[in-house]
Amino acid sequence: MAVMETSEPTVEINNLRFTYPGIDGQPPPGSTPLVDRFSLTLNSGDRCLLVGSNGAENCNSEILGGKSSWLILVGFIENMQHKGKTTILKILGGKHMVEPHMVRVLGRSAFHDTALTSSGDLCYLGGEWRRDVAFAGFEVPIQMDVSAEKMIFGVSGIDPQRRAELMKVLDIDLSWRLHKVSDGQRRRVQICMGLLKPFKVLLLDEITVDLDVLARADLLKFLRKECEERGATIIYATHIFDGLENWPSHLVYVAHGKLQLAMPMEKVREMCNLSLMRTVESWLRKERDEERKRRKERKATDLKLEGSQVAGDPACAAVRALNNGWAAGRLHSTIAGEENFFLSSNSVLRQ
Repeated sequence: MAVMETSEPTVEINNLRFTYPGIDGQPPPGSTPLVDRFSLTLNSGDRCLLVGSNGAENCNSEILGGKSSWLILVGFIENMQHKGKTTILKILGGKHMVEPHMVRVLGRSAFHDTALTSSGDLCYLGGEWRRDVAFAGFEVPIQMDVSAEKMIFGVSGIDPQRRAELMKVLDIDLSWRLHKVSDGQRRRVQICMGLLKPFKVLLLDEITVDLDVLARADLLKFLRKECEERGATIIYATHIFDGLENWPSHLVYVAHGKLQLAMPMEKVREMCNLSLMRTVESWLRKERDEERKRRKERKATDLKLEGSQVAGDPACAAVRALNNGWAAGRLHSTIAGEENFFLSSNSVLRQ
């Protein structure tokens, strides 16, 4: 059954510009936007594949948050120019604030209209079930002693037929205990719970990385049916292209924080005779060669570290003033000198 297409776009990105803020809430002086001049429009029923090389968002956020490794600092400028697929999906999912006109989902502001996510119309699935545990470490997998049945049936207001279909698609055993299952089994429960409510826009960020071939193929088939029968819109970021040759309706390629290509798959096939994987591979190889060339040119500038000061790059020096040596789990600065307490998020502890 074909769904009737609506005239209103489901996803609109208009000249998006985004930089992770510093401790004062503003972009660090001299920083390059992680996402710059990014525009995209998707309609009901579109299945968009978002591709690009692995970015350096984690490095960037650590720098802005106070990590003081000089190796990361040296690479700050080139890392800030990386891709940002996860950042784009999180902005669409309402997890980062941007100007309301820059990102519209179902005609509403993704960040400011919280009813989008609370209603289930907008769904973001990414990352793993992990949390920071005191004296245990960061990103520790959630391994509580609870059954899959209790978690899945604990969500109220769910269509029993849809729940049963998802459990069959993902091959979930209700007797699974989350503290004893594998990463792939835990991921299946996570996906199932995320898809229990019918969505209108679904954002997937490397969500199938732990699934085996059968589970992944069945999930992609289910998602395609959601688009064709209910008119849902899906944006899927992945590096696994097995079985994706005929799945997406649109392909979006992001590099250096900017949109490089966005077009229907039919036009991509006309433009390139290679398979989907080989096509993306050729783009990423070209991008990597350009990146290596930039790093080589950067090394030629003989950027040096002189004591606790960075010489040779004014942008790095500007970041140094904000990234003043505070590291996770420490109450003292890793850099000597009173000037390093300026604008520190922990400076109150030193007064």
